[in-house]
Amino acid sequence: MKIILNGESTELDESATIASLLDKLQLDPGRVAVERNLEVARRGTFAEVTLKEGDQVEIVHFIGGGQETLDDPLIVAGRSFQSRLLVGTGKYKDFTETRLAIEASGAQIVTVAVRRVNVSDPKSPMLTDYLDPKKYTYLPNTAGCFTAEDAVRTLRLAREAGGWDLVKLEVLSDPKYLWPNNPETLKAAELLIRDGFKVMVYTTDDPYLCQVFEKMGCVAVMPLAAPIGSGLGVRNPYTIRIIIEQAQIPVLVDAGVGTASDAAIAMELGCDGVLMNTAIAAAKDPIRMARAMRRAVQAGRDAYLSGRMPKKLYATASSPLEGTFF
Repeated sequence: MKIILNGESTELDESATIASLLDKLQLDPGRVAVERNLEVARRGTFAEVTLKEGDQVEIVHFIGGGQETLDDPLIVAGRSFQSRLLVGTGKYKDFTETRLAIEASGAQIVTVAVRRVNVSDPKSPMLTDYLDPKKYTYLPNTAGCFTAEDAVRTLRLAREAGGWDLVKLEVLSDPKYLWPNNPETLKAAELLIRDGFKVMVYTTDDPYLCQVFEKMGCVAVMPLAAPIGSGLGVRNPYTIRIIIEQAQIPVLVDAGVGTASDAAIAMELGCDGVLMNTAIAAAKDPIRMARAMRRAVQAGRDAYLSGRMPKKLYATASSPLEGTFF
């Protein structure tokens, strides 16, 4: 019989099950998720699900899309993290560079994309070979999704693959600007929250919209600093500041950071954290940039907590004028 496996026509025995298919492909059932005819197959039922002629099957896994202790950890959905820097796992030259950069960043949360398994080479390396899910918190995201339906489908597969319910939701509006599609994001967030997910949501820097996401139950809002991958830095610090002042959940700048000073600025505004990928992966020396970003986030946080001096129009002498002899 013929089925459609990850978009390709594939011949199987009439009695094939999901378990026998994975065995044929030499795939570890514990490291992938399987969808049959748009329904996620529960891992414990693989041996019981008999495949039929014309079935559409998707097999997916996660791809890449040192720690200093702080006395004020980042709290997201009741979980505590020492690092306030979240990093992506894509765009590096290989998995080894990915691992070295993330180790240098000190990040504990790493975003991962969900993509089809390469069934023609099922033994090819996976991200989990390089970044231990027991050491790092995987944050599945919906990069590349342009509809609420695709985003929800992606994260349901992600939960089945790894059991993670803390997720990053992004639904995009167009491929050129990668601006959030807010109506579809709202629809997806509502469905995911109802389904038990803890949603960290990528959105525009709109104070009202961020309030809406918070009220509906999102565990963090992640307004963009600038378009994804642009490296333009924090373009509108004023609305970011308003979002922070009114939020009762973590606010993390997501997208647009280009260098360490951008990360420091975001943290000095009072952001709870910064998420980045391209700023590190596209640097000439990603490992060194990852170290710089770690220090910038820590410095920006310290500066915010210290309470900066007020800005004044006129100069004020640093040395006392009393006792001058001229």
